[in-house]
Amino acid sequence: MATSKIERLMNLVIALLSTRQFLTAEKIRDSVAGYNDSANYEAFSRMFERDKNELRDLGVPLETGLAGRFSTVEGYRINRNAYELPDVDLTSEESAAVAVAVQLWESPELISAAQSALLKLRAAGVQVDSEVSAAPVTAIPARTRGSEPALGKLLAAVDAGRAVHFQHRGALNEPFTERTVEPWGVVTHNGKWYLVGHDVDRDAVRTFRLSRIGDDVREFGPAGSVHKPEGVDLREVVDRVTGSGVVTGIATVWVADGRAHELRRLATSSSDRRLTDRDGSVLAIPVRSWEWTARLIAGHGLDALVLDPPDLRAEVVAKLRAAAASPATSNDGQGDN
Repeated sequence: MATSKIERLMNLVIALLSTRQFLTAEKIRDSVAGYNDSANYEAFSRMFERDKNELRDLGVPLETGLAGRFSTVEGYRINRNAYELPDVDLTSEESAAVAVAVQLWESPELISAAQSALLKLRAAGVQVDSEVSAAPVTAIPARTRGSEPALGKLLAAVDAGRAVHFQHRGALNEPFTERTVEPWGVVTHNGKWYLVGHDVDRDAVRTFRLSRIGDDVREFGPAGSVHKPEGVDLREVVDRVTGSGVVTGIATVWVADGRAHELRRLATSSSDRRLTDRDGSVLAIPVRSWEWTARLIAGHGLDALVLDPPDLRAEVVAKLRAAAASPATSNDGQGDN
């Protein structure tokens, strides 16, 4: 089976990066997979010339020089210093965002995407430490874990621009009903996933919580036939439907220095305070969903402590005790809140 062009170029780049000396064309033909497919040396020369030009067009710093100290034959290599990326310096907030993204895509359907992202970060020079990067991220699984099969299928339908059929129920104690929707996008809000689109049967814009959608999501219709209308803000649609813009209370939470960045971003005010022999800050956090806020705070373990109100503190303690008693907390992923 002939080697593809992309695979051949990758093999060439790896070979030229892996040597300090200049490799002759003959050596490249003999050692780089893909060039031995050439019928003869002339065919190889034409192919090699095209590949060199393509690498240079891509910005690969291809160098030429004599293949040896006493050689008169021209050789090739890649200047590693010019090819490698400079150091990538992420702030703690940016590192937290990357860690959140990795955890988000850590589902069975999308695990390869998360692994690829981490590999690219490491290739870019970012030191990805699993303990440090996970520290500011919610540790207790969100209740949306049960909706991941539907998530992957819905995202695929949105990308393809196709309508979908699926089973949906308005509440956990209600039966499923068949829905036909032209999906515009999927967004996360207050710890929950929502599909936004045009409900064909009701001829209206609708939102659907993914945890209430069955796994059997079926695409239909021609690709590219569904498009999000211009000017439609999906998050605004979800805000309007869920009423999440209404603040129902304020939580006073202490967080350790350098930790709980999610909580810090939500806070409207902050003051320094040392607690339990640790430096930290007292945050005033507007609460729209007490359940979601409790899960978020509990996810930071010892790095976050509710000072007020007592009901929220009791809820967080209960979640931490449940998590300690049962490490497989993802079993509650089917619930809706």
